[in-house]
Amino acid sequence: MNPFFSFINSSVGKKLLMSLTGLFLSVFLVEHLAGNLLLLRSDGGQAFNDYAKFMGSNPIVRILEVGLLGFILLHIVNGIRLWLGNRAARSKGYGTYRLDENTTLQSRMMKLSAALVLLFLVVHLRKFWVPARFLGEHDIASIVYYTFQQPFYVVFYLVALFIVGYHLRHGFQSAFQTLGFRTKKYQMLIEFIAVLFWFVVPLGFAVIPIYIYFFAGSPVALVQ
Repeated sequence: MNPFFSFINSSVGKKLLMSLTGLFLSVFLVEHLAGNLLLLRSDGGQAFNDYAKFMGSNPIVRILEVGLLGFILLHIVNGIRLWLGNRAARSKGYGTYRLDENTTLQSRMMKLSAALVLLFLVVHLRKFWVPARFLGEHDIASIVYYTFQQPFYVVFYLVALFIVGYHLRHGFQSAFQTLGFRTKKYQMLIEFIAVLFWFVVPLGFAVIPIYIYFFAGSPVALVQ
C-alpha cells in the first residue's frame, strides 16, 4: 500500500486528518459569519442577496465550495472511522464492555455533539443552501427573515449554536494536542484563539436570529 495511505489509515493519521479538516472548517466559519452579518444591515437584505449571488455565480467560489463540501464529508467520514476503530480496540481489550470504564464523559459528549452538529448542518443546508443553489431562489434574505420569525427555528438554531460551540471548544483542544502545539509555551495563545472560535463566532451567528426575531421582522421592516 502507498505509504501516504498507510499513514492516513493509521490511528495517528486519522487523528491528524481529523485535526486539520476541523481547523480548516473552523476558519471557514469566520468567512461564513462575515457574509451572514450582512443580514443586519438596514437595506432590506440587498447586501446579503448580492453576497449570496456572488457566492453562487463566481466559478472560483463554486470550485472552493465543492472543496469545502469535500472537507466536511472527509471530517465526518474520518470521525466515523476513528469511532469504529476505537470501539474495535476496546472490544479486543476488555472481556466485558462497560461504557463508564472504557470512555470518558468528554469523549461521549463529543460523539453526541458531532451527531447533533451533523443534524444542524443538514437542516441548515436544506433550509438555505439548497434553495439558493438548486431551486433558483434569488431572495435568500427573505427566506432567512421568514425562518427566523418562527420561534421554533430561533430556538433550534440557538441550541444548535451552543452545541457547535461545545464541539469547537473540545475539538480545538484535541486538534492542537494532536499537532503538538498544546505546550506551556503556546498554551495562552491557543486558549485565546480557541475562545474566538468556540465562543465569539457562535455568538456572532446567534445574534442574527435574535435580531431578526425581536427587531427586524422582515426585509421591508428594515428599510422603513
